[in-house]
Amino acid sequence: MPLWTVKAFAELTAVDIYALLKLRQDIFCLEQNCLYADIDDLDQSAHHVMLWHKDELLAYSRCLPPTTSDKNSSSIGRVAVIPKARGQQTGRLLMEQSIAFNLEHYPAKNICISAQLHLQLFYSSLGFVSQGEAYSEDGIDHIKMLLPATSA
Repeated sequence: MPLWTVKAFAELTAVDIYALLKLRQDIFCLEQNCLYADIDDLDQSAHHVMLWHKDELLAYSRCLPPTTSDKNSSSIGRVAVIPKARGQQTGRLLMEQSIAFNLEHYPAKNICISAQLHLQLFYSSLGFVSQGEAYSEDGIDHIKMLLPATSA
């Protein structure tokens, strides 16, 4: 049976860290053919949402607190689902878990994401609203989206 876990960086085991970095590398660097600095010094301040089945990490996201540059918004990023778990609502469940975490820990704060443009409708279905124009991030079209605290 799949198991959801949410851990602060200090709570992650070596197995957790290896699995989440491998999942992110496999999806963002290899599958999407994107060379970028995945290890960006934000993991330490994040909570890591993970869906496990036995010893396999199926889905992952990173929830970040509001920052000094944006005190009104928390964020969710590094949203990833392994290929064999796609098409089964895993991404929706992952985002619902991540949104619930942020709303519980950062109440009355918006949630900001940098969404890949081809997933804009998916995120809109979760209540996110597009902000501004599309932009290129690491060679992939993205759009800033916001889940207003008042609508969550």
